[in-house]
Amino acid sequence: MSSHAESAVRPEPDQVLQDIADYVHNFKIDSELAFETARLCLIDTIGCGLEGLRFEACARLLGPVVEGTVVPNVPGTNYQLDPIRGAFNIGTQIRWLDFNDCFLAAEWGHPSDNLGAILAVADHLSRQGQPLTVHDILEGMIKAHEIQGGLALLNSFNRVGLDHVVLVKVASTAVVSKLLGLDRAQTIDAISQAWVDGQSLRTYRHAPNTGSRKSWAAGDACSRAVNLAYLVKKGERGMPSVLTAKTWGFYDVLFKSRPFEFQMPYSSYIMENVLFKISYPAEFHAQTAVEAAHIIHAKLKDLGKTSDDIKSIRIRTQEAAMRIINKKGPLDNFADRDHDINYMVAFPLIFGELTSESYTDKAAADPRIDALRAKITCVEEKSYSVDYHEPSKRSISNALLVELNDGTVLDEVEVQYPVGHKRRRQEGTPLLLAKFKKHIAPHFDGARQKKILDTVNDAKSLPKLPVSQFTDLFVKA
Repeated sequence: MSSHAESAVRPEPDQVLQDIADYVHNFKIDSELAFETARLCLIDTIGCGLEGLRFEACARLLGPVVEGTVVPNVPGTNYQLDPIRGAFNIGTQIRWLDFNDCFLAAEWGHPSDNLGAILAVADHLSRQGQPLTVHDILEGMIKAHEIQGGLALLNSFNRVGLDHVVLVKVASTAVVSKLLGLDRAQTIDAISQAWVDGQSLRTYRHAPNTGSRKSWAAGDACSRAVNLAYLVKKGERGMPSVLTAKTWGFYDVLFKSRPFEFQMPYSSYIMENVLFKISYPAEFHAQTAVEAAHIIHAKLKDLGKTSDDIKSIRIRTQEAAMRIINKKGPLDNFADRDHDINYMVAFPLIFGELTSESYTDKAAADPRIDALRAKITCVEEKSYSVDYHEPSKRSISNALLVELNDGTVLDEVEVQYPVGHKRRRQEGTPLLLAKFKKHIAPHFDGARQKKILDTVNDAKSLPKLPVSQFTDLFVKA
């Protein structure tokens, strides 16, 4: 039997772990485009969190588990929480409405989810006297984006049933480890802890089980990341072959024994190419379909027609949209609706708008919505699926073809790149800032709004601002 004994010799850490740790500790970000995009991303992500707070289903999950704990601040509230609970709170409010940034590849995800962990820890450390500034947050965001996106480029976690928040946990753990002062070896240990940690299934994102957990899953990943980094700081060791260990490693247990593949070295590519959700709080694969629906709504109005005159709608879309947001039958809740391309197209065709309130039970009660959904057919356009993965394009195309009851077929409306795409950045940036202004308005008086806007729009001074002073801007009295 001794011939079957497992070797107790600890191997060198998996190369994937080493590469991430080396990137976090040693790579210098010198891309002006990355830092400017990160500034916009920080502004937008904070705004998305404030908007999420307006919804009771989000707000009720926030605050301390046990009253009386103190430190860092949660934007838009007066809560003071420990960094672990703070990461959950910030991560949850950021993601609640599916309105923050996105990156689409073999795996999908929202890299700004990582701000939940980064901001909670940076604010805590800043209030403990460490000289951290907004520049440190921006650098942390760029690196977290790069780790999450770099792993997502060629590796599909969704095809093995895993949710993309595993990458939030890994990226946040790596970046937070450096913030906490862990050295390279400790960072490797912490990253290994993130990979071995129980990973979320995608069950809550798909019919018939779609539910609000998809809105707090990233917050949970952020809090797990912070907790794991702190455990390693206290002396907990890692598992050097957490990915490659035979039988018991991540690859064999959860990834069908396939090692990860990488398209490019870590740099600042992901932040530079991140997708912003600007016009609509809609799952990103449907963004261009929603834009097309608004165009057709205006066309119908010009013709003296309404959605009642529509006989059928064909949506040409990408393979990813076909697989994750194409639903038929009754939709049970807010989370169900904001992940159905048919609902996201039908609503603006009827009402000429799509807002966060469009997914509420009250809005969904209008019988015209499901009647129009039933007239929609989605088909995969192979060229869209190809261009979706092409590094030089990364388009997210949709095309709508509408036939009316009188036999008239409107010209097909095709939109390849959403306004939040890098190719439309110049057009999108003023709209992104207007989105932020709209999101802070319900929470603060005019004087505070002006102070916030003056601060975040000063691209030269903002990076020098101490983290604690930045978060204080968003504390609710």
